[in-house]
Amino acid sequence: MLQSKLFTKTRKEIPADEVSKNAQFLIKAGFVDKLQAGVYTYLPLGFRVLKKIENIIREEMNKAGGEELLMPALQPKENWETTGRWSTMDDLYKIKDSSGRENALGPTHEEIVVPLAKQFISSYKHLPLAVYQIQTKFRMELRAKSGILRGREFLMKDLYSFHRDEADLARYYEIMKASYKTIFNRVGIGGETYLTFASGGSFSKYSHEFQTVAAEGEDTIHICDKCRLAINDGIFGEQKVCPQCGNSHLRKENAVEVGNIFELKTKYSKPFDFCYKDEKGEKKDVIMGCYGIGLGRLMGTVVEVLSDEKGLVWPDAIAPFSVHLIEISDAAKVVREEAKNFYDCLMDAGVEVLYDDRPDKSAGEKFADADLLGIPFRVVISEKSLKQGGVEVKRRDAAAAKISTIEETLRLLAGKN
Repeated sequence: MLQSKLFTKTRKEIPADEVSKNAQFLIKAGFVDKLQAGVYTYLPLGFRVLKKIENIIREEMNKAGGEELLMPALQPKENWETTGRWSTMDDLYKIKDSSGRENALGPTHEEIVVPLAKQFISSYKHLPLAVYQIQTKFRMELRAKSGILRGREFLMKDLYSFHRDEADLARYYEIMKASYKTIFNRVGIGGETYLTFASGGSFSKYSHEFQTVAAEGEDTIHICDKCRLAINDGIFGEQKVCPQCGNSHLRKENAVEVGNIFELKTKYSKPFDFCYKDEKGEKKDVIMGCYGIGLGRLMGTVVEVLSDEKGLVWPDAIAPFSVHLIEISDAAKVVREEAKNFYDCLMDAGVEVLYDDRPDKSAGEKFADADLLGIPFRVVISEKSLKQGGVEVKRRDAAAAKISTIEETLRLLAGKN
C-alpha cells in the first residue's frame, strides 16, 4: 500500500473530550474516527487490525467446535418479554416503527439463539452443540468515555453452547477457558491477562472474566501471582483469598475486562421451554453456557497496554502491515528506484507493506508517523543507508536500528510472513 494513497492521514490534534489513551492514539494515527460518544468508524488501518483480531477469534472458536452463524441485530419485543428483560434491562435500545411494532437493537443474543436452537435440538442425540457469531451489538452506555473500550455500538463475538447436563457444560467450559487464553496470547496481551472470578449473578455463584492489567482500567482486581488467577473487587468482600491455593497476599491492580464466560444453565432454556428427550424419552431442560469477547475492546486494550509515549506498538499478529518502508530520497533517483524495487520484492513475497512514498514529508515527519502508526518493522532506504551497504532496519519495540543488506532484510521479512 502506498502511503500517499492512504485514505486517512495522521493528525496533530485530537478531540478535546477524548481522555483515554486508546482513543487519543487511534484517532491521531488515523485508525478510527469518532462519530459521537461511544460510536466510532474503523478507518482502513483500524479495520485491518480489527479483521485480524476477528480471524484469530474465529480460528480458535472453530477449533473449539463452534459453528459460525449470523443472527439479526433487530430483535422482536416478544422475545425479550418472554425472558422478562424488556422491562428490566436498563441499557436496552428500544425502537418503534411506523406501524407501532416494537423491537430491540440487540445488546446480546440469548433471546434469539434459544428459540432458534429449539428448532433443531430435541433429543440427547443432538447434544452437545455450540454456535457463535461475530455481530454488531448496541448498548445504551451512560458513560461512554473510554474510547473503543466502552461503546454504544460495537462488534462482539458471542458463542452459546448447549448440553444435556451440567457435567458436560463443565467439560466445555474448560475448553473455552483454554481457547480464550490462546486468543489473548496471540493478540499480544496474554502475559497481562488473568482469569478472574466474578459474580455469577442469578446464574451461579461465580462467573469468570478475563481481565487485562491496565493503568486506566475501569475494573479493580486482586491477583494471585502464584496461580495467575484474580478476584474481581466486586466479590472481594466475600472472597479474600485465592480460590485455588488460599493465598491471601494478593496484588491489587486496575484492569480491563476483555472477555467473559458464564454458566447460564437453564436461565434462558426455561422461559422458552427449551428441552430435549433423554434415552428414556424423559423431557429435560437444555443446559447452556455463553462466552463473549468484544473485538473493539480487545483492540483498545492492546493499545492501552502496549503503546508508548511515541504512539502505537502493534504485535506482529494483528498489525495493519508487517513492514513500514520509508523512502528518504531528497530527489535522489537511485534511492527512489531502490525503494520501489524493494517494495515490489516484498509484495511478491506476500509481505504486507505500507510504503511511505510521500515526497512532501521530511525524514523527521516520516519517522514520527512511523512511531505513531506502530507497524512492527521500519525499513528506511536513503543515500546514507545505501552507502553503508543496504537499508536501515528497526523493530518498533527496539531501541536502535541496524544496517542490513537488502538481501538479508528480504529474507528476514519474508520469513515473518
